[in-house]
Amino acid sequence: MDIGPVEYLVISFPGNKFSGKIVPALANLVESGTVRILDLVFISKDADGNVVSFEYDELEAAVEEALGYDAIDGEAGGLVSAEDIEGAAELLEPSSSAALLVWEDVWAAELAAAIRDADGELIAGGRISPESIAYALAELAQS
Repeated sequence: MDIGPVEYLVISFPGNKFSGKIVPALANLVESGTVRILDLVFISKDADGNVVSFEYDELEAAVEEALGYDAIDGEAGGLVSAEDIEGAAELLEPSSSAALLVWEDVWAAELAAAIRDADGELIAGGRISPESIAYALAELAQS
């Protein structure tokens, strides 16, 4: 099985204002075959700094339905470790929650396989922030 690049995000919701509004966009990416959810963990830090976490598949059915996560086809594969959760929790302010999402870029699986088949090695990669791209494009437009 060819596997595309695997990425993760930690999405913070200050003040625990987690409404599920990201669910439709995430569901569209899964349904279109762009990404495959490998793991999804919810993390919450209370005002005293105490942390609780739970996997996507541990959501109560009523909560899952209310937030819309029942519409997402994915796996809660246990890829996220206790250390991963600890690291994500350190990023959170008190009285905040987060979603720690691990996904495969299915769209890139064919390219990844071709690179491996060509004995190529990925030696660098990264993300460029939208703000940096917007700035660079504005600079180009002015020149």
